[in-house]
Amino acid sequence: MANWWRSARTNLRLAAFSGTKSESFPFSSFRAAYHTIQAIPRECSGRKISSKDRAQGRIPAVVFSQQILEKNSVHGSPSRKHLLTTERKQIHSILKSVELPFFCSTRFKLQIRAGSGSSVLLESGSILPIKIHRNEETGKIFNIVFVWADEGSELKVDVPIVFKGEEACPGLQKGGQLNKIRTSLKYLCPAEHIPSKIEVDVSNLDIGDRIFIRDVDVHSSMKLLSKNEVMPICKIVTIKSETANTETSATSETSETS
Repeated sequence: MANWWRSARTNLRLAAFSGTKSESFPFSSFRAAYHTIQAIPRECSGRKISSKDRAQGRIPAVVFSQQILEKNSVHGSPSRKHLLTTERKQIHSILKSVELPFFCSTRFKLQIRAGSGSSVLLESGSILPIKIHRNEETGKIFNIVFVWADEGSELKVDVPIVFKGEEACPGLQKGGQLNKIRTSLKYLCPAEHIPSKIEVDVSNLDIGDRIFIRDVDVHSSMKLLSKNEVMPICKIVTIKSETANTETSATSETSETS
């Protein structure tokens, strides 16, 4: 990290000395494009430093190659692991537009600038959020973890499931209940084909019907990481029998007490 930052500062000095202009991106204009996350480097980490960053309206973050997380991996790219800070206002704006849990299955552009308000671009690329750490009491964001998601790379992604067609579902119209067994599915996805969500249509399900993992239609390049493809995602169950059992039990108890 230190070598990368020293190299960046050297490049900045050379650019200033030669009189060449770096690619100009006024801070006020690129901040408006909330899908491009703006960040600046931080040379070290620590509780005191992170607290200082948060007090200045920034959120500590880190971005690295996902292979670093893999055990026995020999394909890691430590040189692309960067300690960063991001703007709290921008992150909150993104979370209002791309709500959880879709935030962690959505690719974003990242631009690492030389400093807050700088037009000098140090590095850029596509990233995928994989974790948001929050204060359990206040809900405030402590830090965010990203992985590089440039085209050509493959990432493990937990994709949220969204159920649609409930208003037309015959089983629900008969008084049944939708039992949501799985709320997400994990895939190995090419970065350019990561879906923010998987839609599961239940509009044709009757009571007792179910949809299995194998029934989900996704891009052909996505590899399911669950070995149990016959596991159901959802099922329409009846609640009348449960109600009847409750009423019978209540009647029995009343008879015994009388």
